Amino acid sequence: MAGVLLGIYLARVGLDATHIGFVIAAGLAGGAVATLLATLHGDRFGRRQLLMVIALLGVAGGAVVAFATDPWVLVAASFLGMMNGMGRDRGAALAIEQSLLPSTTGDAGRTRVVAWYSVLQDSGHALGSLFAGLPQLLRMRGVGDLTALRMPFAFYGLLILATLLLYLRLSPALEAAPQARTLSVSPESRKVVLKISALFTIDALGGGFLTTALISYFFFKRFHVEEGVIGLLFFFARVANAFSHLGAAWLARRIGLVNTMVFTHVPSSILLATVAFAPTFPIAAVLFLLREGLVEMDVPTRTSYVMAVVKPEERLYASGVTSIVRMGAWAVAPSFAGLFMQGVSMGMPLFIGSSLKILYDVLLFRAFKHVKPPEER
Repeated sequence: MAGVLLGIYLARVGLDATHIGFVIAAGLAGGAVATLLATLHGDRFGRRQLLMVIALLGVAGGAVVAFATDPWVLVAASFLGMMNGMGRDRGAALAIEQSLLPSTTGDAGRTRVVAWYSVLQDSGHALGSLFAGLPQLLRMRGVGDLTALRMPFAFYGLLILATLLLYLRLSPALEAAPQARTLSVSPESRKVVLKISALFTIDALGGGFLTTALISYFFFKRFHVEEGVIGLLFFFARVANAFSHLGAAWLARRIGLVNTMVFTHVPSSILLATVAFAPTFPIAAVLFLLREGLVEMDVPTRTSYVMAVVKPEERLYASGVTSIVRMGAWAVAPSFAGLFMQGVSMGMPLFIGSSLKILYDVLLFRAFKHVKPPEER
C-alpha cells in the first residue's frame, strides 16, 4: 500500500520528483542501517527483541509521514521509520526472518519453504495494493483530497503495529544458542558472501530505479491514471509474483537455483524496459504484468542459494550482509531516478534499472554457475 501511494502522496503534498526521490531513498537508507545493526548485533541483542524494535520504529515513522508536509521532516521520518517505497518487504526484519527459515527444514525442502514464505508475503503485497484504492473511496464519501491520501498512512502504522503483536508470540527457540552469539565466519564463507554481495549491489542499484513508489508515480504522471487503478494493477502484479514463487521452486528442482535466477530474470528486465516506450496505459499495463510474472522468480531461489552455500551458524551473517548491500544500493538509486524523471524523461529510470539488472544476471551466471548447493551436487 505504501509503495503504491508514497510517490503520489508526496506529489500531492507539494514535493517535486527530486524530493520524492530523496524521501524514498531515506527510507531505504534507514532500512540498510537497521540491517547492518541486525547483522552485527542481532544475536547478541536478541532476534525477537530486535524485530519488535523495528516494528515500533515503523509505527512511529508512518505516523509522522501521515501528517508532515516539510520535505526534510518527511526525509527524517522516512529514515527512522524505514519507510519502504519498494512496495515489497525489503528490510532488517526480512533479513532476520530469512536467516531463520532454513532451520525449519532440510536441504531438499529449503527452497520450497522459502517459496511459500514469499507467497505469503506477496499475498500481503497484493492486498496492500488493493488498499491503495482507499483514497478514491474516501473522496467518494466527501473526504478532502489530501486527507484521503493521509488516512491510509495512519492505517499503515496500525498494520505495522499488528506485526509487533505477532512478534511477541514468537518462540524463544528462535534465539541463537549462547555459543553462537559471537559473530564468527569462515574465510570460505566470507569470500562467497562478499563476491555474491558485490553482484547483488548491481542488481539492487537497478532495483532502486524501479521501486513501486517510482513506477506508480510514472503511471500517475505519464498516463494520468488514478490511485485505485494503479493499486489494482499492482494487485494483479503481486498475484503474478505469488504464483511465480511456486513456479520458481518447481523450476529450480529441474534446472538448478542459479539457472532459474538468471533465465527468468533477463526476460523480465527486457519487458520492463519496453514499458518506458508504451504509447498507452493498457499496453504498458500488459507489459508490466508480463514482467511481474517472471521478475520475482529469483527471490526464493536467491535466498535459498545464499543460505545453502554457508554454514547454518553463518546464515544471519550471510542474510544480513547481502541485505545490507541491497538496501544500500536501493537507497542510492531513487535520488538519481527522481532527478532523471525531473530533468530528462519519465521513462529513463525504467531503462537504466532494466539495463543494470541484465548486467547483473550475466555476471552472476559467469561467477556462480559451477558453485552448487548441497542438493544439486
